[in-house]
Amino acid sequence: MIVEKKNLLGIQMDALERRQAADAILEAGRQRQPLAVSAMAVHGIMTGVLDRTHRYRLNHVDLLVADGQPVRWALNWIHRVGLKERVYGPSLMHTVLLEAQAEGLPIFFYGCTPQILQLMGAELRKKYPGLQIAGMEPSKFRFLTPDEAADIAAQIRHSGAQILFLGIGCPRQEVWAYEFRSRLDLPIVAVGAAFAFAAGTVPQAPQWMQNRGWEWMFRLCMEPRRLWRRYLLLSPMYIFLVVCQRLGIKFSTAGTEPTREVLHG
Repeated sequence: MIVEKKNLLGIQMDALERRQAADAILEAGRQRQPLAVSAMAVHGIMTGVLDRTHRYRLNHVDLLVADGQPVRWALNWIHRVGLKERVYGPSLMHTVLLEAQAEGLPIFFYGCTPQILQLMGAELRKKYPGLQIAGMEPSKFRFLTPDEAADIAAQIRHSGAQILFLGIGCPRQEVWAYEFRSRLDLPIVAVGAAFAFAAGTVPQAPQWMQNRGWEWMFRLCMEPRRLWRRYLLLSPMYIFLVVCQRLGIKFSTAGTEPTREVLHG
């Protein structure tokens, strides 16, 4: 699939609908081809705006799709791409899982805690009884040594998985996808909090709040100590910069290539 990328504050975004993104992931899984994918919300965009090295990584990820409503709105406002819905990470994961179950494509899940993976696995087996789960590996919540990274890549390859879902949080998951893309012949799909949502350990905002772009308010109320900087500092900055770009200010997509691997697992 060849789609012209759209510059959003210097981040090269893919103006795809959820079905298009899911089809690209499934095709890469069938063909056993590397494909790094991330569903991007405002926080993810701003990490690339403020960090040139991370901007380089993001702009070398294969597909960056609009997870957050404010990201979708900005793409429509600036580039007039006509996106009808956001590519919400949890919804994208379930769309792919449904097709993977039907086609017999094995899935690997990497990230979160052993408890969340156990709960998610139980829920997914009930919802998708034919789904082949090739493996689940919890996050180590620290930087990986080169040997550990090699072992994790070998474990995923030997599992027979054809699609990998990654849930270690932004921006670590985009770094992981960028670094592991060359180690794995399968799509790596970064889906943020989708694991915790699927496990039922973190509540999701009501659909009406999601549709209106108010999910941030719900999540801030749930986790104020962890998220207040993200939403109360970065979000107003994002809005200001989007207005600047709409008024004609140019944002460079150039970044600084990482000089070494930074593998946080």
